[in-house]
Amino acid sequence: MPHLHHHPMSAASRFVRLILGEYGFDTELVEVEPWSRAPEFLAINPAGTLPVYMDDSMRAIVGAGVIAEFVDETHGVLKRDRRLTAEDPFERAEIRRLVDWFLFRLEQDVTRPLARERVHKLTMPPSRGGGAPDSKAMRTARANIREHMKYVAWLAATRNFLGGDRLSYADLAGAASLSVLDYLGEIDWADVPQAKDWYQRMKSRPAFRPLLADRVRSLAPVSHYADLDF
Repeated sequence: MPHLHHHPMSAASRFVRLILGEYGFDTELVEVEPWSRAPEFLAINPAGTLPVYMDDSMRAIVGAGVIAEFVDETHGVLKRDRRLTAEDPFERAEIRRLVDWFLFRLEQDVTRPLARERVHKLTMPPSRGGGAPDSKAMRTARANIREHMKYVAWLAATRNFLGGDRLSYADLAGAASLSVLDYLGEIDWADVPQAKDWYQRMKSRPAFRPLLADRVRSLAPVSHYADLDF
Protein backbone atom coordinates (compact mmCIF):
# COMPACT_ATOMS: atom_id res chain seq x y z
CA MET A 1 0.00 0.00 0.00
CA PRO A 2 1.28 3.53 -0.70
CA HIS A 3 2.53 5.53 2.27
CA LEU A 4 2.37 9.22 3.06
CA HIS A 5 4.93 10.56 5.53
CA HIS A 6 3.21 13.52 7.16
CA HIS A 7 2.53 15.47 10.33
CA PRO A 8 -0.98 16.47 11.49
CA MET A 9 0.02 20.11 11.87
CA SER A 10 1.72 20.34 8.47
CA ALA A 11 -0.47 22.29 6.04
CA ALA A 12 1.42 20.82 3.08
CA SER A 13 0.77 17.31 4.39
CA ARG A 14 -2.91 18.07 4.87
CA PHE A 15 -3.10 19.42 1.32
CA VAL A 16 -1.82 16.14 -0.07
CA ARG A 17 -4.12 14.13 2.21
CA LEU A 18 -7.10 16.06 0.83
CA ILE A 19 -5.98 15.43 -2.75
CA LEU A 20 -5.61 11.71 -2.11
CA GLY A 21 -8.96 11.65 -0.33
CA GLU A 22 -10.79 13.45 -3.14
CA TYR A 23 -9.38 10.99 -5.67
CA GLY A 24 -10.10 7.97 -3.48
CA PHE A 25 -6.51 6.85 -2.86
CA ASP A 26 -6.03 4.23 -0.15
CA THR A 27 -2.89 5.41 1.65
CA GLU A 28 -1.24 4.52 4.94
CA LEU A 29 -0.17 7.51 7.02
CA VAL A 30 3.24 7.56 8.71
CA GLU A 31 3.62 10.40 11.19
CA VAL A 32 7.01 12.12 11.26
CA GLU A 33 8.11 14.88 13.62
CA PRO A 34 9.29 17.58 11.19
CA TRP A 35 12.16 18.62 13.46
CA SER A 36 13.45 15.15 14.28
CA ARG A 37 15.71 14.45 11.28
CA ALA A 38 15.44 10.72 12.00
CA PRO A 39 18.06 8.77 10.00
CA GLU A 40 15.49 6.40 8.50
CA PHE A 41 13.46 9.34 7.19
CA LEU A 42 16.53 11.21 5.91
CA ALA A 43 17.39 8.09 3.92
CA ILE A 44 14.11 8.63 2.05
CA ASN A 45 14.30 12.42 1.84
CA PRO A 46 17.69 13.96 2.69
CA ALA A 47 16.06 17.39 2.97
CA GLY A 48 14.01 16.12 5.92
CA THR A 49 10.88 17.94 4.73
CA LEU A 50 7.24 16.86 4.61
CA PRO A 51 5.21 15.45 2.98
CA VAL A 52 6.71 12.45 1.20
CA TYR A 53 4.54 10.06 -0.82
CA MET A 54 5.77 6.54 -1.49
CA ASP A 55 4.00 4.49 -4.15
CA ASP A 56 3.45 0.73 -4.21
CA SER A 57 7.00 0.27 -5.48
CA MET A 58 8.37 2.35 -2.58
CA ARG A 59 9.52 5.13 -4.88
CA ALA A 60 9.57 8.45 -3.03
CA ILE A 61 7.89 11.61 -4.34
CA VAL A 62 8.91 14.59 -2.23
CA GLY A 63 7.04 17.82 -1.60
CA ALA A 64 3.41 18.86 -1.76
CA GLY A 65 3.68 20.62 -5.12
CA VAL A 66 5.52 17.73 -6.73
CA ILE A 67 3.07 15.18 -5.32
CA ALA A 68 0.12 17.27 -6.51
CA GLU A 69 1.54 17.45 -10.05
CA PHE A 70 2.30 13.72 -10.03
CA VAL A 71 -1.24 12.83 -8.95
CA ASP A 72 -2.72 15.16 -11.56
CA GLU A 73 -0.58 13.73 -14.36
CA THR A 74 -1.25 10.10 -13.42
CA HIS A 75 -4.87 10.32 -12.24
CA GLY A 76 -6.34 13.82 -12.46
CA VAL A 77 -6.25 14.03 -16.25
CA LEU A 78 -8.55 10.99 -16.37
CA LYS A 79 -11.19 12.50 -14.05
CA ARG A 80 -12.68 15.01 -16.52
CA ASP A 81 -15.11 17.21 -14.53
CA ARG A 82 -13.70 15.86 -11.23
CA ARG A 83 -10.16 16.91 -12.05
CA LEU A 84 -8.76 19.10 -9.30
CA THR A 85 -7.04 21.50 -11.64
CA ALA A 86 -8.23 23.21 -14.82
CA GLU A 87 -7.93 22.33 -18.48
CA ASP A 88 -7.40 25.95 -19.46
CA PRO A 89 -3.75 26.98 -18.89
CA PHE A 90 -4.66 30.44 -17.57
CA GLU A 91 -7.12 28.97 -15.07
CA ARG A 92 -4.52 26.39 -14.12
CA ALA A 93 -2.00 29.19 -13.53
CA GLU A 94 -4.43 30.92 -11.16
CA ILE A 95 -4.95 27.70 -9.22
CA ARG A 96 -1.19 27.25 -8.93
CA ARG A 97 -0.80 30.86 -7.78
CA LEU A 98 -3.24 30.31 -4.94
CA VAL A 99 -1.67 27.01 -3.93
CA ASP A 100 1.63 28.86 -3.72
CA TRP A 101 -0.04 31.64 -1.71
CA PHE A 102 -1.36 29.25 0.92
CA LEU A 103 1.55 26.81 1.14
CA PHE A 104 4.33 29.41 1.01
CA ARG A 105 3.11 32.94 1.80
CA LEU A 106 0.55 32.05 4.49
CA GLU A 107 2.86 29.29 5.72
CA GLN A 108 5.73 31.72 6.16
CA ASP A 109 3.67 34.55 7.66
CA VAL A 110 1.34 32.59 9.92
CA THR A 111 1.04 28.80 9.89
CA ARG A 112 4.65 27.73 10.40
CA PRO A 113 5.48 30.12 13.26
CA LEU A 114 2.27 29.34 15.16
CA ALA A 115 2.62 25.59 14.68
CA ARG A 116 6.24 25.78 15.79
CA GLU A 117 5.59 27.87 18.88
CA ARG A 118 2.36 26.20 20.00
CA VAL A 119 2.87 22.58 18.89
CA HIS A 120 6.38 21.53 17.94
CA LYS A 121 8.20 23.23 20.81
CA LEU A 122 6.18 21.09 23.22
CA THR A 123 7.90 17.96 21.95
CA MET A 124 11.24 19.32 20.72
CA PRO A 125 14.26 18.68 22.93
CA PRO A 126 16.14 21.87 23.90
CA SER A 127 18.93 20.89 21.53
CA ARG A 128 16.46 21.16 18.64
CA GLY A 129 14.95 24.45 19.75
CA GLY A 130 12.33 23.23 22.21
CA GLY A 131 11.27 25.30 25.16
CA ALA A 132 8.94 28.16 25.97
CA PRO A 133 6.97 29.71 23.10
CA ASP A 134 8.27 32.95 21.62
CA SER A 135 5.50 35.45 22.38
CA LYS A 136 6.84 37.99 19.87
CA ALA A 137 6.75 35.44 17.03
CA MET A 138 3.17 34.54 17.94
CA ARG A 139 2.06 38.19 18.09
CA THR A 140 3.53 38.83 14.66
CA ALA A 141 1.88 35.74 13.16
CA ARG A 142 -1.49 36.62 14.71
CA ALA A 143 -1.31 40.13 13.29
CA ASN A 144 -0.68 38.63 9.85
CA ILE A 145 -3.75 36.38 10.08
CA ARG A 146 -6.14 39.30 9.66
CA GLU A 147 -4.87 40.35 6.25
CA HIS A 148 -4.73 36.80 4.95
CA MET A 149 -8.29 36.11 6.09
CA LYS A 150 -9.54 39.28 4.41
CA TYR A 151 -8.10 37.97 1.16
CA VAL A 152 -9.70 34.54 1.61
CA ALA A 153 -13.03 36.24 2.35
CA TRP A 154 -12.71 38.32 -0.83
CA LEU A 155 -11.99 35.22 -2.92
CA ALA A 156 -14.92 33.37 -1.34
CA ALA A 157 -17.26 36.32 -1.94
CA THR A 158 -16.36 36.80 -5.60
CA ARG A 159 -16.01 33.19 -6.82
CA ASN A 160 -17.89 29.94 -6.47
CA PHE A 161 -14.67 28.29 -5.27
CA LEU A 162 -11.37 29.99 -4.47
CA GLY A 163 -9.73 29.12 -7.78
CA GLY A 164 -12.77 29.57 -10.03
CA ASP A 165 -16.05 27.84 -10.74
CA ARG A 166 -15.07 24.33 -9.59
CA LEU A 167 -13.36 22.71 -6.65
CA SER A 168 -9.62 22.71 -7.25
CA TYR A 169 -6.21 22.39 -5.65
CA ALA A 170 -6.62 26.04 -4.59
CA ASP A 171 -9.49 25.12 -2.26
CA LEU A 172 -7.64 22.11 -0.89
CA ALA A 173 -4.50 24.13 -0.17
CA GLY A 174 -6.55 26.88 1.46
CA ALA A 175 -8.61 24.47 3.55
CA ALA A 176 -5.51 22.53 4.59
CA SER A 177 -3.77 25.68 5.79
CA LEU A 178 -6.77 27.16 7.57
CA SER A 179 -7.57 23.83 9.22
CA VAL A 180 -4.25 23.96 11.07
CA LEU A 181 -5.04 27.46 12.31
CA ASP A 182 -8.59 26.46 13.15
CA TYR A 183 -7.34 23.50 15.21
CA LEU A 184 -5.33 26.02 17.22
CA GLY A 185 -8.32 28.38 17.56
CA GLU A 186 -6.44 31.19 15.84
CA ILE A 187 -9.17 32.33 13.41
CA ASP A 188 -11.99 34.70 14.36
CA TRP A 189 -14.59 33.40 11.91
CA ALA A 190 -17.14 36.08 12.91
CA ASP A 191 -14.97 38.67 11.15
CA VAL A 192 -14.98 36.79 7.83
CA PRO A 193 -18.43 35.25 7.20
CA GLN A 194 -17.77 34.61 3.49
CA ALA A 195 -14.62 32.68 4.33
CA LYS A 196 -16.51 30.80 7.03
CA ASP A 197 -19.26 29.74 4.59
CA TRP A 198 -16.66 28.45 2.13
CA TYR A 199 -14.73 26.64 4.89
CA GLN A 200 -17.93 24.98 6.13
CA ARG A 201 -18.47 23.59 2.63
CA MET A 202 -14.93 22.24 2.63
CA LYS A 203 -15.30 20.69 6.10
CA SER A 204 -18.43 18.88 4.93
CA ARG A 205 -16.62 17.00 2.19
CA PRO A 206 -15.91 13.29 2.91
CA ALA A 207 -12.20 13.79 2.15
CA PHE A 208 -12.02 16.25 5.05
CA ARG A 209 -13.26 13.85 7.74
CA PRO A 210 -9.85 12.29 8.55
CA LEU A 211 -8.43 15.78 9.16
CA LEU A 212 -11.20 16.52 11.65
CA ALA A 213 -10.17 13.42 13.59
CA ASP A 214 -6.54 14.57 13.89
CA ARG A 215 -5.13 15.17 17.35
CA VAL A 216 -1.67 16.15 18.51
CA ARG A 217 -0.05 15.28 21.80
CA SER A 218 -0.56 17.71 24.69
CA LEU A 219 -2.81 20.04 22.69
CA ALA A 220 -6.50 19.40 22.12
CA PRO A 221 -8.23 21.28 19.29
CA VAL A 222 -10.55 24.23 19.83
CA SER A 223 -14.06 23.06 20.77
CA HIS A 224 -15.66 23.75 17.36
CA TYR A 225 -12.85 22.18 15.33
CA ALA A 226 -14.76 19.03 14.28
CA ASP A 227 -18.18 20.70 14.07
CA LEU A 228 -19.53 21.11 10.55
CA ASP A 229 -21.92 23.84 11.67
CA PHE A 230 -19.92 26.18 13.87
